[in-house]
Amino acid sequence: MAISGYIDYQRREFCKAVHCPIQRLLDGAAEGSAEAEEVRAVCKSDCIHTTYEFHHWLIQQGYLVVRPEKGSRPNA
Repeated sequence: MAISGYIDYQRREFCKAVHCPIQRLLDGAAEGSAEAEEVRAVCKSDCIHTTYEFHHWLIQQGYLVVRPEKGSRPNA
């Protein structure tokens, strides 16, 4: 859910922006296919990029990491 006046990060936006070779394989696989699921498993457990790279890419793109104040979340 986007904050008014802001946009949410789109899934795999970083992967596409940095021309990740694993993302390219995923783009070439049919969605929901066994091949796509096998490639997704690489992303989930053995990503070739670091959280450091991802975090700094977010900052360079102007993204903000936000969370609601304690007590204002539905499950709080």
